[in-house]
Amino acid sequence: MAVLTHRTTERAIELFHALSDETRLEIIELLRKGERCVCELTDTLDAAQSRLSFHLRVLKDAGIVRDRKDGRWVYYELDREATRAQTVCILLRLILISTIHQQILLEII
Repeated sequence: MAVLTHRTTERAIELFHALSDETRLEIIELLRKGERCVCELTDTLDAAQSRLSFHLRVLKDAGIVRDRKDGRWVYYELDREATRAQTVCILLRLILISTIHQQILLEII
């Protein structure tokens, strides 16, 4: 259980980190409307391509977005299935952990 809890905690930290930045939330909001080229995101957000690439990497590493290359262009979209499944699993595990901790506290008191 300790290993599972550690992995769940690490995964939750990664997701919360990815969602903790205003620029990344703006990217997610734009991608909710569909796939976007990096150049579109750069123009819409008025951000440097290098800055945007950093934020897209964080979102990709967290499993929130996925990319595809088409020639010299890179397109991003939300990874809806992975995001939903990961979110549900993490929330359920956190609820379970919270419930277990509450039971332990009640036994101590």
